[in-house]
Amino acid sequence: MGKRILAQRKGRGTLPFRSPSHRHIGQVKYRPFRQGEKLFKFKVIDLLHSPGRGAPVAQIQYDDGEKKLWLPPEGIFEGQEFIQSKTGYGQPIKVGNILPLKKISLGTLVFNVEATPQDGGKFARASGVAAIVRNKSGNKVELLFRSKKTKWINEKCLATVGVVAGGGRTDKPFLKAGNKFHYIKSKAKKWPITRGVAMNAVSHPYGGGAKQSPHKSTTTSRNAPPGRKVGQIAARRTGHQN
Repeated sequence: MGKRILAQRKGRGTLPFRSPSHRHIGQVKYRPFRQGEKLFKFKVIDLLHSPGRGAPVAQIQYDDGEKKLWLPPEGIFEGQEFIQSKTGYGQPIKVGNILPLKKISLGTLVFNVEATPQDGGKFARASGVAAIVRNKSGNKVELLFRSKKTKWINEKCLATVGVVAGGGRTDKPFLKAGNKFHYIKSKAKKWPITRGVAMNAVSHPYGGGAKQSPHKSTTTSRNAPPGRKVGQIAARRTGHQN
């Protein structure tokens, strides 16, 4: 008769697959500039652990007393002061300062880069990650990311100078299954996962057979029914690409 495979159960969004949002401490975005504002000064008042996020999070306080969360760079400490500038004129390019890309020198490491001006930060946000300012042309700035991919971004987009804190986090092994369990629990992922080829034929499209092999193409149509939609979904190409 069969049963619902893992891919189907994930799609239903039941409790084991929901993100524990009640444990998340909040959004980590740049403070938007209001009418006439061009510069913010803020101070780091606390460094926090954020479940489900690899990098630590800093709590900051602006000159007007407002408190927000900030993605901190490596090497900062409580009590340090930084600036967030809309234009970047006359501001130093030092680790922790938030500046528009047009005012950041070539070769500088940056992170939490905005995709469009005033969106709060989208790219290079994982622990230990940074992008390199590689080129400038017109009103665009080219960034080289850790994936070796490059992207041209509007020069008015903000970025923080430095490298995201928490680098080297993945170098330490989990050692125990219990440690891995609690790590995955904060990310709302299903773990452990059994390979489809190791299942019975009734439990997965790749299951069954004398040897562990899919026995069929692993590229699946976008319009396949839920019980068949496994493997490379609507893939144009598979495997390593040069």
